[in-house]
Amino acid sequence: AWTESIVEFGQKQSQVFPSLPADGNPKESSPFINSSMASDMEKSQQYDGKNMALFEDEMDTSPMVASLLSSLANYSNLPTGSKEHEEAENNEEGPRPSKKPIKAPQLGTLMGVYLPCIQNIFGVILFLRMTWMVGIGGVLGSFIIVFMCCSTTMLTAISMSAIATNGVVPAGGSYYMISRSLGPEFGGAVGICFYLGTTFAGAMYILGCIEILLIYIVPQAAIFKMEGLEGPEAEAALLNNMRVYGSLVLGLMALVVFVGVKYVNKLALLFLACVIFSILAVYAGVIKTAIDPPVFPVCILGNRTLLTKAYDVCAKTVELDNDTVPSQLWRTFCDSDALNATCDEYFSNNNVTEIQGIPGVTSGILNLFGYYLEKGVILEKRGLASVADEEGPSPTSNRYVMSDITSFFTLLVGIYFPSVTGIMAGSNRSGDLRDAQKSIPIGTIAAISTTSIVYMSSVILFGACIEGVVLRDKFGEGVNGNLVIGTLAWPSPWVIVIGSFFSTCGAGLQSLTGAPRLLQAISRDGIIPFLRVFGHGKANGEPTWALLLTAGICEIGIIIASLDAVAPILSMFFLMCYMFVNLACALQTLLRTPNWRPRFKFYHWALSFLGMTLCLSLMFICSWHYAIIAMGIATCIYKYIEFCGAEKEWGDGIRGISLSAARFALMRLEEGPPHTKNWRPQILVLVSVDAEQNVEQPRILSLTNQLKAGKGLTIVGTNVVGTFLNNYADAQRADQSLRRLMETERVKGFSQVVISSNLRDGTSHLVQVGGLGGLKHNTILVSWPQNWNQLCLLFPEVVRETTIASLALLVPKNIASYPSNGERFTEGHIDVWWIVHDGGMLMLLPFLLRQHKVWRKCKMRIFTVAQMDDNSIQMKKDLITFLYHLRIDAAVEVVEMHDSDVSAYTYEKTLVMEQRTLILKQMHLTKNEKEREIQSITDVSRGSIRRKNPTSLRVPQIGEEGASVAERPEEEVHQIIPINQFNLRRMHTALRLNEVILKKSKEAKLVLLNMPGPPKNRMGDENYMEFLEVLTEGLNRVLLVRGGGREVITIYS
Repeated sequence: AWTESIVEFGQKQSQVFPSLPADGNPKESSPFINSSMASDMEKSQQYDGKNMALFEDEMDTSPMVASLLSSLANYSNLPTGSKEHEEAENNEEGPRPSKKPIKAPQLGTLMGVYLPCIQNIFGVILFLRMTWMVGIGGVLGSFIIVFMCCSTTMLTAISMSAIATNGVVPAGGSYYMISRSLGPEFGGAVGICFYLGTTFAGAMYILGCIEILLIYIVPQAAIFKMEGLEGPEAEAALLNNMRVYGSLVLGLMALVVFVGVKYVNKLALLFLACVIFSILAVYAGVIKTAIDPPVFPVCILGNRTLLTKAYDVCAKTVELDNDTVPSQLWRTFCDSDALNATCDEYFSNNNVTEIQGIPGVTSGILNLFGYYLEKGVILEKRGLASVADEEGPSPTSNRYVMSDITSFFTLLVGIYFPSVTGIMAGSNRSGDLRDAQKSIPIGTIAAISTTSIVYMSSVILFGACIEGVVLRDKFGEGVNGNLVIGTLAWPSPWVIVIGSFFSTCGAGLQSLTGAPRLLQAISRDGIIPFLRVFGHGKANGEPTWALLLTAGICEIGIIIASLDAVAPILSMFFLMCYMFVNLACALQTLLRTPNWRPRFKFYHWALSFLGMTLCLSLMFICSWHYAIIAMGIATCIYKYIEFCGAEKEWGDGIRGISLSAARFALMRLEEGPPHTKNWRPQILVLVSVDAEQNVEQPRILSLTNQLKAGKGLTIVGTNVVGTFLNNYADAQRADQSLRRLMETERVKGFSQVVISSNLRDGTSHLVQVGGLGGLKHNTILVSWPQNWNQLCLLFPEVVRETTIASLALLVPKNIASYPSNGERFTEGHIDVWWIVHDGGMLMLLPFLLRQHKVWRKCKMRIFTVAQMDDNSIQMKKDLITFLYHLRIDAAVEVVEMHDSDVSAYTYEKTLVMEQRTLILKQMHLTKNEKEREIQSITDVSRGSIRRKNPTSLRVPQIGEEGASVAERPEEEVHQIIPINQFNLRRMHTALRLNEVILKKSKEAKLVLLNMPGPPKNRMGDENYMEFLEVLTEGLNRVLLVRGGGREVITIYS
């Protein structure tokens, strides 16, 4: 019975979480924790059993293991690829009576990875340019190119296998892997580059298709006739034909893709068969040359290769009925048919030779070294003697086979590299694989190994079988217009011609099918806002708008029209994509994140780094200017995504780098305090929030923003009164309020909210625990309390704590009158009253403020106070010199304050202040009554009349019974109170300084002033606040500054 109940419980659990889409949200959505998919009724049914009563309180957020395993079993990972579109189109044909269950992916390694990779890797370059590359670069140079490119793709495949086997890879293939490994910025940039590479690959395949059609199958179909044209005119006619036919084929292919992807998928195997049969035909031809070399003559004049159309027989004259008759070749080079006609000098001086174009693999020829040509140079056979022209051949000669392009090693790399791309085909189909984590590494590496062997063997076999002049003949003009690789094939050249034609058509269709879906995946991720429109499509999900954009970009490649010019472009984009795949693997390996656990174990960060270096090197080897343009495009996209704020968290490696770098930097900061030259204000801003958890004085963050020229740490902290268990929600709201305000005021930093039983402790906690390790605040910014009579015990304590902790303190008074970030002062002064040395804070703060546009136009003035025994003239000179060495521009003024008698008003202020303090000590009133009493006494003290000789004052006394003053007769409460001389001197200083400051800085935009320290005896806190009020009375904006006990500015470099 216990076993049956467990089984029943497991069956209930297996119905809780239906399959969820992978990675549909900015953060990885989990179908296991906090799932809201199940209804309350289902949840209540889950917990009816009593076997797990101990955990029933947590089951609402932490489901049972049976539920987790059931969700994994039902998890669907079908990609948004062609398979769904094909199914959707089938569904449109008629309504189905019932929905079919989702079939589990059935493709294995062979059909799902190996053959698609083979089909995508083998392509147009193998058939149209491989022989030419061997002829130009030689076997040695071509083998180096092939080995370098194949090594790059093999290393990339190893890195890709590690990433692909580190968890489930949904649709999107390489874009998904890079974006989830390197973050949305890199993912978006590389995703667009991969999309552009795939799109230009489509253009290259279409151009290859048209080249085969117009040159080798039906040359007479050319709209722009090339007969009789020479040099640039013939080249222009060919390119125009490519543009016209290429645009038509592109439109036709786009229509096929739009109408139905299922037709493309069904033809894929046919196209693959064409590729495989063509390659087998080449190998069969090579074997045949060893047994029976074909008769394949090439006509050579001197050492120059002749065009096939320039002769009928390879001879100057022919014997016809015992008569010597001039051949067509004679008529081509001479001005008449007569044997004594005037002929071309080179024709007259050299003999015509017929050589075997395909001597065979046993002939011993080996085109080992390269033979690079300038554009317009005649193809010549090495080793044949010839008598050269004195004037040289005519550049527009229509008699010889000539080079159509200037060739060099790096050009060959750029043209060849697209023939090794396509290694992502398996990872792109990960959703269709039965066991993706097993199939992707095996299938991809096996496909690359197979293709690499084919390419390397082809280089050697072509060089060993075919004559060099035939290899260098790109369009087969010297071999009767045949495709050169076709001349080697058995049983017929048409096997290669037809096979390569269909394979290029199929590859073009695959590119036009895959590129729009890649763009749609990027658009639906929402990381590039202006591409979101391309995420929409037909009702069945077909990416219509993305297909239109893809066709438009593909048309750009068609307009370029030259296969040799388009190939390096897509090489750049693919190389950049592969480079970042290697970077992603290297980063994940070096960071050793706990989630990095690939099933594929044969990887190493050094291999990934080598692959990344090879990709970067190949980019600049192929074409440095294309490489810079491609990197510029990627950088612009990266900065655009960063600027628009990619609010995505994919657990990427860049964030891991940030964490590792932050940890390393924090550990370095722990080694010791920063040097004075590196000191900058790391500000902890203390703010208060109201009952709705909104900041009461938001203007203080404007001032924080204006001080950000120091580029230091900023922490905005506040306190919520209560307990952590009861007031956590309030703290969260306060934190959100702080973040919103920081974003509004453009303050880059961190917010911190503490919950404590009272405001005093909360402020102390923030001062103590703000920051982390060596990255801690060194400056406290707190506004002057609006009603300090109620908070008189808190503010002096903050001052004391900052002094003990050796922290600087900034106290802006009248913070509401400070300018916002949008205001501008067109003139005015920032006045610094430098009374005591505070380490240079008073000098540094105006400099930082003037870096901001609000204060930029304000001029700086520095005032210092001279006593009777000071030499004010010398003080001014010394201060000017000091400022010069500090590199600070400021006007200097020394203010002399002579000793004077204490005024009657000073006595009055001091006496009323002490009277209030005494009353606070003796009165036992309720809190509200005490606040009213304090306020009334304060108002009286500030508005009282001045007396000439107030030597004493009658102060009301309160009896032990606590009776109020009004209940006692006046004569019973009169008493003579002596004045504290210490307080009197302080009040005198405050009044005199205030008088001088008002006289000099009344119109200043901001006054910075040394803040005196609080009394050691806490009983005098009320007096301390009164002194500061008197010191700053009548000034609009005052910033009280108290140094942290260390130098913050230096004259040394």
